[in-house]
Amino acid sequence: MTSVIIAAYNEAAVIGRNLDRLLAGTAPGELEVVVVANGCVDETVAVASARDVRVLDLPAPGKAAALNAGDAVATSNPRIYLDADIATTAATVRVLVDALTQPGAEGAPTPLVAVPDRHLVLTGRPLAVRCYFAIQSRLPAARRGLYGRGMIALSAAGRARFEQFPDVLADDLFLDSLFSATERVVLTSVTTEVETPRRTRDLVARLTRVRRGNVALRKGRAGVRASSRTSWLTDVVLRRPWLAPAGVVYAVLTLVADRRARRGGDQWELDTSSRLAGGTD
Repeated sequence: MTSVIIAAYNEAAVIGRNLDRLLAGTAPGELEVVVVANGCVDETVAVASARDVRVLDLPAPGKAAALNAGDAVATSNPRIYLDADIATTAATVRVLVDALTQPGAEGAPTPLVAVPDRHLVLTGRPLAVRCYFAIQSRLPAARRGLYGRGMIALSAAGRARFEQFPDVLADDLFLDSLFSATERVVLTSVTTEVETPRRTRDLVARLTRVRRGNVALRKGRAGVRASSRTSWLTDVVLRRPWLAPAGVVYAVLTLVADRRARRGGDQWELDTSSRLAGGTD
């Protein structure tokens, strides 16, 4: 059995269909799915409870606390942490789990953590959003890191690397800090569909949250992947000069998000636009 833990904060718009897709075609006892609603004021609990999953309803919002609550009741390994807005299938889960039992490439040890590749949904997005991801998707850190995919699988040995998720927003960067290059695998044979923001202001809100969480994690923990403020230029634009206009947009948006992150607190800024059927700039 594989345990799948899903922290959900006001995800009623998407969690039902995502759970249905995940559970479709599963064998009895194949997946133990734990949905941890945290501080929800919508119908997330009711929608999730209508499926064959275990649902916890925490009164206060907080992803780290939700993941820890899910871990506390989950009974199996491997363990998969899945974002509530990510649509995936049992077949993808099986591929990730299988990768955690196979030796790595070129004699590398069996990986402790596996993640899928990602497909960024950009259709209908404003130009600024498309420019941002034209750069971000080509960054070395984005291609090799465990974050930004919405789905991370850990073997029992991988999960034993830590006791609890720290109380920070950057849970995926925290996991990324625990494993070396030889202990991880990025599987290009499977992907998650990552909905990008449909409005530029929602992209800025998402970037602000990410930067705020990353800064907090780096302050409190050694070994976290360092942030490179020039990688967009040296690793992407200088090698692909035709992306220079997109690079300018990327630089401006990240600067705006950095300034907002320094001013704000620790509130969760949910990108609601990526959960809608439509949206404007």
